[in-house]
Amino acid sequence: MTIIQGERVGQAVELDDFNAFVRARTPALLRTGYLLTGDQHLAEDLVQTALAKTSLAWRRLQRNDNAEAYVRRVMYHQQVSWWRRRRIAEKLSDAVPETASEPDSEDRTATRLAVHGALMRLTPSQRAVLVLRYFDDQPDSTVADLLGITVGTVKSQTHKALAKLRAVAPELAEFHPREVQS
Repeated sequence: MTIIQGERVGQAVELDDFNAFVRARTPALLRTGYLLTGDQHLAEDLVQTALAKTSLAWRRLQRNDNAEAYVRRVMYHQQVSWWRRRRIAEKLSDAVPETASEPDSEDRTATRLAVHGALMRLTPSQRAVLVLRYFDDQPDSTVADLLGITVGTVKSQTHKALAKLRAVAPELAEFHPREVQS
């Protein structure tokens, strides 16, 4: 009986640790999810799916102290999986729906809308490469590993995506990704 109680106590501690991790890291994970998907609801689904998969491996991740890296990797792989399932071409709107605005400066809001609109004009793979490289500050080799592509493909996708962004949104030439994340 004491063994079972010990296991239950251990499970309760793990559950508390996982809940604390979720509360602490969800806002950052949602930002990354939004940048990957371009849609708040899809971002929430992506984060929820990644956290559900992470919960299954929590004991191992907690010992290795790499839970956030694991969650992000699951997010990127899940997004790629969703792209592969949606082979039917999507028609993304050029207009961003109106959302409740928080107290924010006009310039910052305009920058967010411009970045969102520009990112939505990229292919999903180009968007993923840019998000990982410039918003999550990942090196080419990590991006390649996360997306299951070669480093050369990461570089060429980055080059093509940046060229396309320069063509469709030249006003973002001086943009810094940290302006959107705050």
